[in-house]
Amino acid sequence: MLDTLNILLARVAAQDREAFRELYHATSAKLYGVALRILGNRTEAEDALQEVFTRIWLRAGRFDPDKGSPMGWMIALARNHSIDIVRTRRDQKNDDQSAEELPDLRQSAEESVIAHGEALRILSCLAQLEPEKAQAVRGAYLGGLSYQDLANRYNVPLNTIRTWLRRSLIALRECLAT
Repeated sequence: MLDTLNILLARVAAQDREAFRELYHATSAKLYGVALRILGNRTEAEDALQEVFTRIWLRAGRFDPDKGSPMGWMIALARNHSIDIVRTRRDQKNDDQSAEELPDLRQSAEESVIAHGEALRILSCLAQLEPEKAQAVRGAYLGGLSYQDLANRYNVPLNTIRTWLRRSLIALRECLAT
């Protein structure tokens, strides 16, 4: 998925409308979710999504794959635009209540400690898998790679990737249960 998005963004930078359509279908649900979480209003989130894709169309040439993932870049555009909308709301109201409307996206100290502990447990369990299978799990569930992308990357049949992932998830579940 990562390579696909890089290719699509490069094609969008060259003003390829079909690539833009494919990029929209591949990423719009995630970007809409980001906008909706920050704005808390479906109509505003839809409007924000439209503006975000306009910005993607205009700025695709500025994306540098060496500086981050394409999804991360697009999420940053959606997040920043949504926050700008919230700030505009606040400026329009111009009262003390407006600061309370900004969502607090930070974790509490307790949530951070718990998340860190869970992350260490997961990393420990991933380390118990064969390296190639651990990388496949990371690629599929953290990197957004499709089964086909993984099959191509490891030069194995598609069903082998499915088996690797299924067995690896079972092993991870057992490890985390102890």
